[in-house]
Amino acid sequence: MILNARAVLPVLGLLGLAACASTSETYPSRTATEQLLIARAADRAVEGLTLPIPAGSRVFVDDTYFRAENSPYAVSAIRNALSDAGYALAPNKAEADAVFELRVGALSLEQMRRVFGLPDMRVPINESFNVVSIPELSVYSRRDRIGIAEFSGFLYEPKTGAPLGAVLPMTGQFRIRSHKLLMIVAWGQQTVDPGERDPGDSWRQF
Repeated sequence: MILNARAVLPVLGLLGLAACASTSETYPSRTATEQLLIARAADRAVEGLTLPIPAGSRVFVDDTYFRAENSPYAVSAIRNALSDAGYALAPNKAEADAVFELRVGALSLEQMRRVFGLPDMRVPINESFNVVSIPELSVYSRRDRIGIAEFSGFLYEPKTGAPLGAVLPMTGQFRIRSHKLLMIVAWGQQTVDPGERDPGDSWRQF
């Protein structure tokens, strides 16, 4: 069977157009590693949290003024810490013995990089301030990414507004340090495998 060239060329053209198609993906504002850094810092900040009221008191956690990226996770971590400490969580102010009003000092990331060699640079090349980028040329480099969380708050009686006490700033940090040798060999990266529980070892039974 002999194919007509005039009939084949349009088909090849259509296949070429199909081969050029691509899909795009959206990306969140923070990477998974950045999200883990902030979450672990929040967990560490609330370790051992106690309130200046008797254990067993019903507490309403007021997060009205707790505004930061990843704040829902941090608020849940605070509620979890209060529950672990023996306080009952009240669904509203009317049913609470105390209101715990939260505020956030920090819930974000810091990054520090040390380079033995030449870091990447942008060098102006003319009077119009056009620049050329020079890549990093290093023997060894180290990168620290740190999640930092700081929370505080105060307690008051829900009916009268009378003060019951305050909680000093609770601070937590979580660090990932990575290394690179000769700009090729890297180690120290954070990995979380599917099914891995981090932190913790197992579910608790109630």
